[in-house]
Amino acid sequence: MYAIVKTGGKQYKVAVGDVVEVEKLEGAPGTELSLAAVLVVDGTDVTTDADALAKVSVTGKVVEQTKGPKIRIHKFKNKTGYHKRQGHRQKLTRVEVTGIKVK
Repeated sequence: MYAIVKTGGKQYKVAVGDVVEVEKLEGAPGTELSLAAVLVVDGTDVTTDADALAKVSVTGKVVEQTKGPKIRIHKFKNKTGYHKRQGHRQKLTRVEVTGIKVK
């Protein structure tokens, strides 16, 4: 059994026991949270209906708050002497999926 969940504008395929890195969610390590299911697959049964998905709960536990890799941005315009350097590290949350339940 696995589910497709949506968080932070992205979708992730998760099963019980998986650890996924998603965009930052509030909560200290050990905090329980629920994720919105978009699709659930249980053997040959595929659930995509919104009414049926309202009864599905995907729960997880925050493992840690972390940061992604450093991204270097360099803007440059030819013949004007303009260049600008900038860096970015996306804040991430590592979540362990603890359960997928259909009520």
